[in-house]
Amino acid sequence: MLLNRSERNFPRVIVIGAGFGGVEVARQLKNKEVEVLLIDRNNYHTFQPLMYQVATGTLASDSISFPIRKMFKNQKNFRFRLAEVLHIDAANKVVQTSVADYDYDYLVIATGATSNFFGNKEVEKYALPMKNIVEALNIRSYLLQNLEEAVLRKNASDRERYLNFVVVGGGPTGVELSGAIAEYQQHMLKKDYPELSSYEMKVHLVEGTGKILGALSEKSSRDAERYLQELGVNIVLNTTVNGYDGNTVTLSSGEQIPTKTVIWGAGVMGQMPTGINPELIQRGNRIKIDEQCRVEGENDIYAIGDVSALMTDENPRGLPGVAPVAQQQGKYVANHIVNSLNKQSSENFKYFDKGSMATVGRARAVVDLGNFHMKGFLAWATWMFVHLVSIFGFRNRLVTFVNWTIKFLTKNSGIRLIINKYNRPEPSKPVVPQTEQ
Repeated sequence: MLLNRSERNFPRVIVIGAGFGGVEVARQLKNKEVEVLLIDRNNYHTFQPLMYQVATGTLASDSISFPIRKMFKNQKNFRFRLAEVLHIDAANKVVQTSVADYDYDYLVIATGATSNFFGNKEVEKYALPMKNIVEALNIRSYLLQNLEEAVLRKNASDRERYLNFVVVGGGPTGVELSGAIAEYQQHMLKKDYPELSSYEMKVHLVEGTGKILGALSEKSSRDAERYLQELGVNIVLNTTVNGYDGNTVTLSSGEQIPTKTVIWGAGVMGQMPTGINPELIQRGNRIKIDEQCRVEGENDIYAIGDVSALMTDENPRGLPGVAPVAQQQGKYVANHIVNSLNKQSSENFKYFDKGSMATVGRARAVVDLGNFHMKGFLAWATWMFVHLVSIFGFRNRLVTFVNWTIKFLTKNSGIRLIINKYNRPEPSKPVVPQTEQ
């Protein structure tokens, strides 16, 4: 029995997920003759490109988050439900959730992605992912906890694994995290922990291919690598992680790095409720869609963003998992739904690549705009402007700008708080150190 089959005047569009794509669909359907129901396990939207700054203490978590209900307070055809989506019953056009069952006329799956550990259960157990606010706060706490633990160790050999920080994955997330941690080492470690030497703290960036920032140009990759090296980051290319027991990470080269901290940014995989035809699940746990963003074989179910796989001759591996793809797909799907209701046809979706960028630290960034390349301070200023105007809410933009200004002028980020201590699973072979008496 359905718990929520409504007697409504307009068709219902259910959107699962309040990421960039899901929010864009809902916004574009404002004032349209549809009822929009957005379902998410969290009651806030997160600006994920700045998640690493929460993890490294530059920004507070509420600076990059915004309440969903407040975001849509002026949209009369919008409703929100805080729930976990359990199953999609496509035959009966019903979404089953933890709070009720909801029927739909159109369904948009925008559930995003989670970390992909490629089947390595040991690494998954001990490494730190960063795909949501809670995980970012866990990283912030754990980085500081390990520094506090290092202070208690008498011998440099005992401190080593607490002061080695390994970031896996040389994409924008890994590069930006490595740069931020290295800047802390250079500018703040000695001030906060006079007992420690900045030379003892080391940041390692491990990348499985031959270059970092593989999606950007060769110039951007080279410039970013040089910036990281200037910050003291040890870049390890053409190398993957074979294992991590909580105390030592083992690389494919045979090298072992003693460390308590491995941050995982090496891969993502789509996350979705059950009910999708298994034959449509592609590489990376993504749903195969047609060129109008519909789940193959379905006329009223769409998938967008990181959970979708749109394979074409131009993009045989699908579109990149970046916010502009999700946003453009969200806008397209909203228009497609309206056209469908009006019995009008729609052109196929085409992604317009506006460019790519990444920051490596203070006044260090790279930007690719077509064939035009920028680096250094100008690229950094461009990166800051683009991200600042993209954050939702005036208050969030203002707080972020103030924090960035203070950090630029003082080389100091102030949110170094352990609010909730992160309790990582204990290694199977713990190391017994000598501590202060």
